[in-house]
Parts: sequence; structure tokens; C-alpha cells
Amino acid sequence: MKLVVAIVHHEDARALVDALLDREFRATKLSSSGGFLKQSNGTVLLAVEDDAVDEVLGIVRETCRSRTQVVNPMPPIMEPGEFFMPYPLEVEVGGATVFVLPVERFERI
Repeated sequence: MKLVVAIVHHEDARALVDALLDREFRATKLSSSGGFLKQSNGTVLLAVEDDAVDEVLGIVRETCRSRTQVVNPMPPIMEPGEFFMPYPLEVEVGGATVFVLPVERFERI
């Protein structure tokens, strides 16, 4: 048994959970936020048998795509009298970060 933890872009989280449920995988979505862009993510948790991990990873690959997005960076902490003009940056967002962890014990109560 494995615990799959997938951290995905908030726009992909609902579609990922729906795709997993369509293939009869039970999943739980938690709202989370990222560190670099301070934007919302979805963290999807599910426990699966060892031989189903590749299928789950395939569903994640099909559902979660990276994309480019224009963001305005946060201004740095500045001294009085300094001036900072932020320029929009194009960054890649989305995709997924997936952790597959061994599960010693699993119970559904």
C-alpha cells in the first residue's frame, strides 16, 4: 500500500479529483498555498495498492498541465526614500509535485 500526495495548481485540483473518482480511486483534496508565488494549490491525498501507483501517476500526468502566467512580483523591503518599480514576470505554473510514500497500516473506518 502506498500514500500518494500530489500537490497541484488550484485550477487542476478539482479535475484531478474527478478523474480519480471516475476510475474508482478515493481521494481527498486539501487547500494549500505555495511558497514562491504565494498562490493557492490543491493537495490531493490517496492510498492505493502498490500495483495501482503507475495508473494514478498517469491520471495526474493527463490532468495536471504546466502553463505560463504573468505575475507582478512583490516589492522587496525597502529603506525610506527608495523606489521600486515592479515589472511583470512570465513564470511557469501548474503541473504537479507528487510524493509516493509507503504505508505501514491502512484502515477505513
